[in-house]
Order: sequence, then C-alpha cells, then structure tokens
Amino acid sequence: MLNGPPREDETLAHLMLAQRLDTAALTRARAQARAWGMTIHETLVADGAISARDWAQAVAAVSNLPLADLQAMPADAALLDHAERDFYLAQSVIPWQRRPDGTVVLAAVRPMEPAVLAWAAQRFPGVPIAWAVTAKFDILWTLQLVFDHLADLAAREALYLRTPELSAKQVFTPRQVIFAAVVASLLLFGLWIAPVGTLIAGSALVTVFYLLSFAFRFLLTWVGARHDVGIAVHDHEIEALKSEELPTYTVLVPMYREKEVLPILVHSIRRLDYPRAKLDVKLVLEADDEETIEAAKALHAEGIFEIIRVPKSHPKTKPKACNYALHFARGELCVVFDAEDMPEPDQLKKAVALFKRSGPEVACVQARLNYFNRRENFLTRMFTLEYSNWFDYLLPGLHVLRVPIPLGGTSNHFRTDVLRDLGAWDPYNVTEDADLGVRLTQAGYEVAVVNSTTFEEANGVLPSWINQRSRWIKGYMQTWLVHMRRPIRLYRRLGFVGFWGFQFFVGFPVLTAMLNPLLWATTAAALIWGSAAVDRFFPSPIIYLAMFNLVVGNAMYVYLTMVAAAKRGWFMLMPWALLAPVYWVLHSVAAYKAFWQLLLRPHYWEKTQHGTSSATQEALAAIAQPSGAR
Repeated sequence: MLNGPPREDETLAHLMLAQRLDTAALTRARAQARAWGMTIHETLVADGAISARDWAQAVAAVSNLPLADLQAMPADAALLDHAERDFYLAQSVIPWQRRPDGTVVLAAVRPMEPAVLAWAAQRFPGVPIAWAVTAKFDILWTLQLVFDHLADLAAREALYLRTPELSAKQVFTPRQVIFAAVVASLLLFGLWIAPVGTLIAGSALVTVFYLLSFAFRFLLTWVGARHDVGIAVHDHEIEALKSEELPTYTVLVPMYREKEVLPILVHSIRRLDYPRAKLDVKLVLEADDEETIEAAKALHAEGIFEIIRVPKSHPKTKPKACNYALHFARGELCVVFDAEDMPEPDQLKKAVALFKRSGPEVACVQARLNYFNRRENFLTRMFTLEYSNWFDYLLPGLHVLRVPIPLGGTSNHFRTDVLRDLGAWDPYNVTEDADLGVRLTQAGYEVAVVNSTTFEEANGVLPSWINQRSRWIKGYMQTWLVHMRRPIRLYRRLGFVGFWGFQFFVGFPVLTAMLNPLLWATTAAALIWGSAAVDRFFPSPIIYLAMFNLVVGNAMYVYLTMVAAAKRGWFMLMPWALLAPVYWVLHSVAAYKAFWQLLLRPHYWEKTQHGTSSATQEALAAIAQPSGAR
C-alpha cells in the first residue's frame, strides 16, 4: 500500500527507460507545465508525446499497483452512484471492484490524491480500500457504459420535463390550433361576404409589413456598423491573459457520417492559440456511425481528443448529441464547432477576454461565421454574401438593441454552468441554436458577438442546400411557435424593442419567404394581362408603397450586402449581390418544404453533406495526415 501518490519524477524516469519518452519532449513538457500551471503528465498527454495509457502503465509500474483495464474488466456497476458521476469525471476515479473480503478497489488516474482520499473515506466509511491505476479514457468509457441510459434520457427529455412550454416536442399547442382556426375562419368569411375589401386589407397589411421589415433590417445594419468597435477584443487584451489563469475549455464537435473532414477538425484544433492541456475536445459521434468512429480512432490524435458515443434514440439530432456530451464536459467554458470548421487561432482567447470584460449577464459569445469556398459557384457566393451581412452587421445590431440573437450553429461560446442551468439545447428543435439564443435572453442573459471568424464550407450543392435551408427555416418556425405560446410573458421579458425585434428577425423572414411567390404571381399577372387585372385590389396608396418596397427596399438590401462584402475586402463578390432575387426564389422553395415537414416530420433532422467542395479537398490534401486516436 502506498503512503502517498506516486512520485512524478519516478514515473517520468520509467517512461524514458521504456523509451516511450525522449528528452526533447520532456523538456518541452516541463516548460509548458510551468507556463500553463498544469502537471507534466497533463502536458505530455496533451502534446501527444505519450498516451494516457502509457502514463497509467508507468504509474502502475513504479507504484506496484495493478493496472485496471476497464474495457477488458468493466467496473462493478453496483458500486457506482449516478449522483457522484461529476466527481468521478472531475477527479478521474471510480469504484472498480469489491473483493471477496469486502475490500473496495478504486481505479484512478492519480491514485491516492488528497481529494480522492477524503472522498473515499466519506464514501466507504470503515471499508478497506485498495487502489489500481487506470487511464482517463477508461474512466470516460465506463461512465458512458454505466450511465448511458440516464444521460441519454436527460439529453432527450430534461428540458421538456422541466419546462414543457419551452420545448418543441409539442409542435402546436391547443391554443395555437384554435387561434389559427379562428383567423382562417375570419379570412374565409371576409372573402365570402366582401372579397374585394378583404383582399385590399390583406394587400395593405402585407405591404406595410414588408416596409417595416426593410426598415428594421436597415436599422440593424446601421446600428451594427456604428457599434462594431464596442464588441472588438484587441491584441493587448489577449496579451494580458495569463496562461496559468486560463480556464479549461470544452470543445464539442458533433458529427455524423463525416469521416472525410475529420482531419480538418483535428488540424484546426491544433492551430488554436490556447494551452493544449487546457482543451477538453469531445468528438461527439453517434454510436451506430462506426465508419466515423473508426476514422477518429485511426487519427492517433493527442490525448485532448475524446470520443463520445451518443446512444441510438429518437430524436436523432445535433442538439440531443450535444446535450449528451455536455454530461462529460470538464470545461468552465465550452464551444460548439462543426467538423469542417476552421476557427481563427485566437478565437478562444478572444472569447475568454470578452467574458472577462463582461459581467455575469453575458452567458454566450457568438463568433462570426463565413466560408472558405466562397468563390466556388453561385450558391457559395450568395451564402457568403448573406453571412457577411448577417454576422458583421445584423447580429451586432441585435446585440446593441438587446434583441434576442438567434445563435449560429457553430462557434457559440458558453459559460458551461449557465448552459446546464438553462437546460442546454432543445433536442426537438432542428434549429436549436436560434431557440437557445431566445431562451438565454428570456432568462435575463445576454449574447455578445466577438470579432473573430470561423470559416467553414458553404453548401454548394443545390439539393443539399435546399435540405439544409429547409431545416433552418423549419427550426425558425418551431422557435417562433414555442416562444409565442405565451406572447404577453414574452413581451414583459423582452420589452417593446426585444419583442418586436423577435417578430421581425425570427418570425417575419419565414413569412416573407412564403409570401414572395404570391407577390411574384401578382406581378406576373399584371404584366401578362395588364394592370387592370389587379388594380382593384391595390388602390393608389398601396401600389405606391409597394413600388417603393420593390425598388428602394430591394435596392437597399442589395447595397447593404455589397457593403458587407466590401468590408471584408471581397470586392469580386460584390456584383453577385445583384442576383439576390434568384437566391430568394430558392429560399421560398425551402420555406414551403419546411412548412410541409413541420406538419408531417417536425423533428426530422435533414443531414447536410460536408466535404463536397473542391476547396475542402484542397485543404485535406494540404494537411499532413496525423498518425491514429486513443
């Protein structure tokens, strides 16, 4: 029996004698450990100089303790308590076996640490304790194996069971169905008794609605442009951060059937300017996605990468996978990246600096998104123009005006404790990020936008683009329906500007995409059969306002899109903004598909295929293939 934890220098000497560690790697690890405030063990594993299993074997050898291979000899589930799961994860220890004589064997990465000894004495009073050494991946594997059912249940149902009115599990409430039926009945009654008057009233309402939508978008762009500096993190703030004081950062990377782009992800994480030993990277993979799991193992990535296998269950969505992985997160902060993402190297430090500068009310920092294959084809160019305006102008404007910010699907940085307290993501909402942004605001928190960009692959394949965009629009429909279940409460929580900002930014764009074909058909009818065919439904004041919307409103939209491209220096993209009307046609196609799916398959997650871009293939070719995963 040891009198204390195994000495680190003896373990290092054993590793060197076993030729698993060279002098250069040890020297580098010592320097990193001093600079980062970490142990040499943590820096060696994070740097890939040794594996977690190498360290466990060396500790077992120098301490004369058995090595616990928890996959070959699983832990006794009867000894494990779900209430202590977080402690097991944080301290890398679990009760492993109970011997015939009653002795409980604890398997730990750091056997006999003071905190673990104190816990063991309290947890097993009067019981003989023995120790074994294991690797951190064995601990993680065991916790998934034993608690996967409970963790999966919580990932799927925790939000619904706690606050069902904030979950999209129920698509329409009885009140919403009744309200929709009443509105439809009144419209039909109006068309029956006064068809011309009803259509005039409808055309007037739609025209004013379009005018207000254009005005709101212009206001957001103007405010966002004027206040952009207010959210910038400067170099001197990053330089002032002390490495030893930086928090552990969990990186969640949910993916499904995306083995092709895994090397891009690993390369991007390695490029991050952050102490590597303080990164807790979770590759969140579906348990039945054996191809991607095997590809992840074959990367031989450093010890900061952990594979989280999400149990097979319904709904099979990205937010459910993130909820499941969040149970195993060790970071004070966490961020979500997609598999093909290329975040700017200083993004995590910028987020830390912004959190440090801000008060506790800022619970999330959204980085900007844009595309590395922006010049590939029409779709990628239009996608890039759209996102440039969205993240560089509109979201900063929302932040300044305190309007709920619909988060992007990636590069959201959270305070982990706030995220957990809020119930994390809604697994039944297929645009979970937008919903979470609104829930954060409703709970009194703020979302800030930081001046760092994550570059990803724009969807340039038309069928895949329609699938992706229809999922987004369906999610916006779900989000609007969920938060409008109690409109008076929403108004009280968001205020006048926040409430109407939510309508114009989340609800109205979806309605616009569905109304556009009707307006285009009306214009076509006037061109084919003459204005007399529609004049009686559009009196002079309405037609003048409609013409203003058509000419000035659309010209303003095109101009602002051009300005967003110019701001990033992408002048070759500016003329493509003139083709925005063609892009709007595709939006309408996606909107009607989204509405159809909302009625028939509300929780179906339509997979976006990544890795199709030639730019992605070039990036993969340029990345030196790493050597396998632990």
